[in-house]
Formats: sequence, structure tokens, C-alpha cells
Amino acid sequence: MLTKEQVLQAVKDRKTHNRENCGLLDGRDFSRLIGFFPASEWPIFGFALKDGAEMPAPKEWTEENIRAVLTSDLDFAFEKALDNRGISSGLMCEVVKMWLWVLEDELHVCEEYTQYGLPFLKKVAIKYGLPNPIGDDAGDEDKYASD
Repeated sequence: MLTKEQVLQAVKDRKTHNRENCGLLDGRDFSRLIGFFPASEWPIFGFALKDGAEMPAPKEWTEENIRAVLTSDLDFAFEKALDNRGISSGLMCEVVKMWLWVLEDELHVCEEYTQYGLPFLKKVAIKYGLPNPIGDDAGDEDKYASD
């Protein structure tokens, strides 16, 4: 697993999870990642704490905690994909890839995006023993296409 320092340096260099000019369209990848960093480091990610707002303590940088947010974000990614939400499912696939990058898992470079990313999401779910709402389906079946 990458260290916080490695992640911070990659963000500073704008090279994260196998792409340059990192930070998604809506910032949802970094908005999740900053939960592990103090507010003083948020500007590196393009965020700032609002005046007068209290910052909760950053989550501890452990594999268990990273996997917990991966689990939550994977569940949300499946939800968006199964609802045929093109932009949201695409962005959530990138969030999942970010967590895989942090975990130094080779799946983070997967470019497969058939049927809203379902085949990719299934690979992640199976590899990590997480819920797989598409069961035995491959994820590329026509029934998952937009109506």
C-alpha cells in the first residue's frame, strides 16, 4: 500500500492512479481522499476548509480503513452503474481505481468500461470478497444497457 507521503507527492506532481492532470471533473475522488489528511494539506488536493468550520480528525491511514472506503465506494459505483447513470458511474469507477491505486493493486489501470463499468466493478468485488450485486453475470450483458 502507498504511504500518505507517496500519495501526497503524486497529487503534487498531478500523477495519480495512472493518469496525469488528476482530480476528477467533480473532485469526488479527492473529496474522499482528503478524509485521511489534515485540513492544512487540503489545498494540495484543491480543497479548503470553510472559515469557522471544524475539521474532524483525519482517518487513520491503514489498509483496513482504505478497504472500508473502497467497500463503500464500490457499493455506490454498483448502484450508479445498475441505474444506468453514465457520468456518475464513470466517475465512481475512477474513484474505485483511485483506492486500488492506493492499495497498489494492478486493477487500477483497467480500462474496461462496458455497461457502465460493471465487468470492472465485478472484478474488484470478487477480488476483495465484497458484495457483487450482478451475481454470475459478466456485467456486459445487454440487459445492463441503457433503455
